[in-house]
Amino acid sequence: MLINRLAELAWAAWPQFVRPLALELVAHRPIREVLPGVHHWTAIHPRIRVPVDSYYVEAAGVVIDPIVPREGLEWFADRPAPTQVLLTNRHHLRHSTRYAETFDCPIRCSEPGLHEFEAGPAVEGFAFGDEPAPGITAHQVGAICPDDTALHIRTADGGALAFADGLQRPRGGGLTFVPGVLLGDDPPTVRAALRESLRGLLDLEFDHLLFAHGDPLIGGGKRALREFVS
Repeated sequence: MLINRLAELAWAAWPQFVRPLALELVAHRPIREVLPGVHHWTAIHPRIRVPVDSYYVEAAGVVIDPIVPREGLEWFADRPAPTQVLLTNRHHLRHSTRYAETFDCPIRCSEPGLHEFEAGPAVEGFAFGDEPAPGITAHQVGAICPDDTALHIRTADGGALAFADGLQRPRGGGLTFVPGVLLGDDPPTVRAALRESLRGLLDLEFDHLLFAHGDPLIGGGKRALREFVS
């Protein structure tokens, strides 16, 4: 049983963790402007040792699920400083406190996730349906955890949805859920709930998908999401 379990974990880890890690270590990609005023970067998470993805939405003054890029926080010196940090769920604190200290800005998470921070650091809440920053509206994905959030971002090149853990796009792959071994005791039920929640987002105006775990999909995002949840 142990051998089978290890084999299952290794098989699940290859497309979603090991391959993206290998690609990232080889590529060393710089920060990229993937949409007008929306900057994306990937860096290795210091604790879990896998690539994770962060965004800076310049017009809104927001960094999303931020990790410090290879360029360092000095990269922001020639740009408007971030005015707040937004988390797509409570597990994505990453380097948020370094941003908060450097730029004297608050960290914010959806209200169902605030219990994670009762012992610190200081994190403020926002409700689903709120606009926590100009041009950004928070929507609940849930299912995988109550605070899992999709941020609807309005840009000069159309709308984008930024996802937490409910939807991923590992580098070199397509849209996917996290491996079943990370979905609790009843993965099929969680996947069904995620699909139902994601279908509800199709009423929004967007054509781009941004991921806390994976490459952004620029253009064709609504079509790809519709096909994935059908």
